[in-house]
Amino acid sequence: MTDSRHRHRRPTAAVGAAVAGALLAACSGGPGGSGDAALKVSTTTAIIADLVEQVGGDRVDVTSIVPHHGDPHSYEPSPGDASTVAKSDIVFSNGLLLEEPGITKMIHNNTRKGTPKIAISEKLEEYGGTVIKLQEDLGLDVLWLGWAVEGEVAGEGSQVRVTATGLEGPGDLHVYLTDTLGTPKSYIDSADGFDGKDSFTLPPEAHTHVNWAFTEPGTYRLTVKGQTETLDGTRTDAGGGTITFAVGGMGDRGAEGRTLLGTGHADVTLNAAKGEVSVRSDDPETGKREHHAADEVVVSVPDKAKETVPKEDAYRFLGKAGDDLWVLPQAVIGKHVHGDMDPHAWEDVANAEAYVRRIEAELIKADPDGRATYRKNAAAYLKTLGKLDQEVAAKLATIPEANRKLITTHDAFGYLAKAYGMEIAGFVVPVPNQEPSAAEVEQLGDTIQDKGVPAVFLEPNLAARADVLRRVAEDQGVGICTIYGDSFDDKIHDYVSMMRHNANELAKCLAG
Repeated sequence: MTDSRHRHRRPTAAVGAAVAGALLAACSGGPGGSGDAALKVSTTTAIIADLVEQVGGDRVDVTSIVPHHGDPHSYEPSPGDASTVAKSDIVFSNGLLLEEPGITKMIHNNTRKGTPKIAISEKLEEYGGTVIKLQEDLGLDVLWLGWAVEGEVAGEGSQVRVTATGLEGPGDLHVYLTDTLGTPKSYIDSADGFDGKDSFTLPPEAHTHVNWAFTEPGTYRLTVKGQTETLDGTRTDAGGGTITFAVGGMGDRGAEGRTLLGTGHADVTLNAAKGEVSVRSDDPETGKREHHAADEVVVSVPDKAKETVPKEDAYRFLGKAGDDLWVLPQAVIGKHVHGDMDPHAWEDVANAEAYVRRIEAELIKADPDGRATYRKNAAAYLKTLGKLDQEVAAKLATIPEANRKLITTHDAFGYLAKAYGMEIAGFVVPVPNQEPSAAEVEQLGDTIQDKGVPAVFLEPNLAARADVLRRVAEDQGVGICTIYGDSFDDKIHDYVSMMRHNANELAKCLAG
């Protein structure tokens, strides 16, 4: 398939039959489809498209922007997606910063005036659902450092741009992203100076993962500034500041009485409302978030963060292959922008019921003549989901309690763990696109041994990035199984089948 658009049409209006296992027809043609549909609906993901279709039946013609195999965290919309959205009567997204910001911007720019744009999970609790905080703890032995922006910013679809304006230090700094396929994208590169292009944007109250690479040991001082950007092009100054890094074998030298951050999870943070830069970190014992003023903190990049420049040509911007490099790793491969709340709420079936209630209410608002159809379909599907919730709970309850631990390639299963008595033991990705050291492989093996997990789990659309986890699992003699998070594939086409598969696979692979 070369076209990213996926239109969903059920062959019949029988909800029960479709849910029981009928495969949803999916094709990659242009927008449109059956002319008798009352509403043309766009959704950001195939999972939401399926839920809308179950409620809407033959009254809706549903198109998913992100294809079945796609990753909503990183998918870049096409002109065809924009054309489809422009013809839609209503657009459903997940919200809570699940979708790549470009998707959100495309929807804002291309929907017709007055078209409802519904971020379902952002009012989930009003419809009986629950939202939990995103838990991120990879247990890295060096600091996991990201970028974040805070503070209220006026204007729908507004972004905050952070730009590096200067660096003092003995070497160069490279801040780059490694995408899902292992290809690096440079955001900040001091080697060629700063010309105003060493920057990136984030939506308000968002956070992203990046790699920080330094070419020489010593003390570095990075200066950044911020701007808010509205969709009409208006830019407003948002302050700035300077962050200090102690790189390579310095211990606490350079800290000079300031707070030295060397482990755990932290973000270089621009507060656009206050015009201030700080480093925010999570206390490893209490989980409480703390903000350290820029002039009161030093970020440690110790000798154990020392790597070498990869041999692949795509990494030549870092230097010659084999050159020394001190790296604070991205840890999660792929563009991964999110907020404090976990957006993967559908992994708890009870939350999927809340999605359905919200979808039902919004379809009725958009198409009052279909009220009876939407209510009937929603009621039938809610009964199916209620039974599915019980089925998933019963199946996962068969797993021995000591084995109810998940090691995956993606932090998408917090809701599943909370709802069904599981534990997130980790989502494991070492330094992106680099061969792990013997010590890293040993550490990962130790984690699998210490947790006593019988299996690890790979998502089909992310399997290409899981070579290290797969290899270590094979070395440890534990199973390698499949679990679905953000998307479907050629085998799984609908939400009920996805959750049933997940429950069966977890029960089978964690049985012992």
